[in-house]
Amino acid sequence: MSNRIVVKNQRNDYLPQHLTKVLVISLILLVVCIAASLAFGSRTVGWNGLIDGLFYPEVDSYDASVVRQRISRTIFSLFCGVALGVSGALMQAVTRNPIADPSILGVNTGASLFVVSGIAFFHITTANQYIWFALAGAVITAIFVFGIGSMGRGGATPLKLVLAGAATTAALSSLVMAIMIPKSSVMDQFRFWQVGSVGSASWHSISTFLPFLIIGLAAGIISASALNALALGDEVATGLGVRTGVWRLVAAFAGVLLCGATTALAGPIGFVGLLATHVIRLVLGGDQRFIIPISAVTGAIILTFSDVIGRLLGSPGELEVGVVTAFTGAPILIILAMKAKVRAL
Repeated sequence: MSNRIVVKNQRNDYLPQHLTKVLVISLILLVVCIAASLAFGSRTVGWNGLIDGLFYPEVDSYDASVVRQRISRTIFSLFCGVALGVSGALMQAVTRNPIADPSILGVNTGASLFVVSGIAFFHITTANQYIWFALAGAVITAIFVFGIGSMGRGGATPLKLVLAGAATTAALSSLVMAIMIPKSSVMDQFRFWQVGSVGSASWHSISTFLPFLIIGLAAGIISASALNALALGDEVATGLGVRTGVWRLVAAFAGVLLCGATTALAGPIGFVGLLATHVIRLVLGGDQRFIIPISAVTGAIILTFSDVIGRLLGSPGELEVGVVTAFTGAPILIILAMKAKVRAL
């Protein structure tokens, strides 16, 4: 008997047994991470300052002002975590690869190459310019990696996609360095962006990012049922009336859109989507109707918590969140690869 017991509701939908517990725990952790993000930093704010900053705008104390200044950063980190969590879930579902992630498949590096090219040759400086260059790089790189991974016998197997992504990442990273090193001004502008950070968050960057987040989330959630059918194989999915090519394209577009937009504004932050989706799949199973939305919450928790850890470890400065996620994510990736042996989903 499967260890994933399901119960049937009145509409004949099957719900994972632990869904309610996961939702409650996730929401509690999310609230804790939000409070920690507002309270901790170069200056630690107490409970009274936190309450005053959030609910009493007439209070003009220093602690309340610090909390208000951190609100935009906290919201931005939540949004970026949501986008990366959903992007990881979608990429794993589309490629049927349990260790797929924007950073592993080279999508982040493709976005980075286009951004550094935009800085060096087109003198881009604004968030709106960054986001379009990053999206173009993410889309082109995703198509290239999937095309390379699809060559040869067996098509796009999980192992071939990972190898194609690793090779593409190495090649594009070399191009990034080749463009950046000769130009010191480009290096200065790019190096802070490259490590991945939510420290430069502003209300303008949030408003720029929000439309892409909404479109990507909507497309991902709409494609969830079709992705469940695709997991059974293209022939079975077609027999069930699913237009496999269309829905695979929709899901891939949503994943790349979310990843590219996040990379443009926060830099290439890796491993969040991988970790968020794996945690949820271990607990709830493989139903994308639950994996996608709850991966969004889990991604927000992971990224916001990592940002808090970076601030605490680097105090009185801060350790960039991309460094924290890479430091924790790389060993976990190795363990997952060894245990899963890169099996298809």
